[in-house]
Amino acid sequence: MIVDIQTAFVTGDEAAPASEQLLVNLNDLLDRARQSGALVVHLQNDGPSSAVDEPGTAGWELYFQAAESPREVVIRKLKDDGFDGTRLDEVLRQHGVDRVCVVGVMSEMCVLATARAALERKFGVVMPHDGHATFDIGPAPGAMEGVPAALASRVAEWALGDEVEIIAYTTDVQFDPVSR
Repeated sequence: MIVDIQTAFVTGDEAAPASEQLLVNLNDLLDRARQSGALVVHLQNDGPSSAVDEPGTAGWELYFQAAESPREVVIRKLKDDGFDGTRLDEVLRQHGVDRVCVVGVMSEMCVLATARAALERKFGVVMPHDGHATFDIGPAPGAMEGVPAALASRVAEWALGDEVEIIAYTTDVQFDPVSR
């Protein structure tokens, strides 16, 4: 599952820190998933009017174009959790998926919420550390410091507990070949 890799979040001056390397990592992961015949789900956030990810705007567009294939789908969502109000659970079950790799942006929001929802639905979840990113988090009112993006991403992984399989690199993600 590629969560919210939309142009507003990964390109230009407003991109999440480390987006350039994230895109390299995800491009390789996507290529390997396609070659194996694995189901690829692109989650696309529909932001509110005037947001950078407002439907129909350049920022809303997916960075990676979905392939014309029954094994690659785009699911639009309105909430952080990619399962909430969508057909994601149905699509995964129709394809016989029991384990998912969750990557994308924002680590502490949509990636975390979607990974947690997958765990709640009894899917195995793999989350490569170099496969998700977020923005720096500013200081809370009265706090002295904010939280750097890399630390916020690590905390999002940790918040999922011991049910999720955290691996270091997207290159370590293995796909089982699918008979075609």
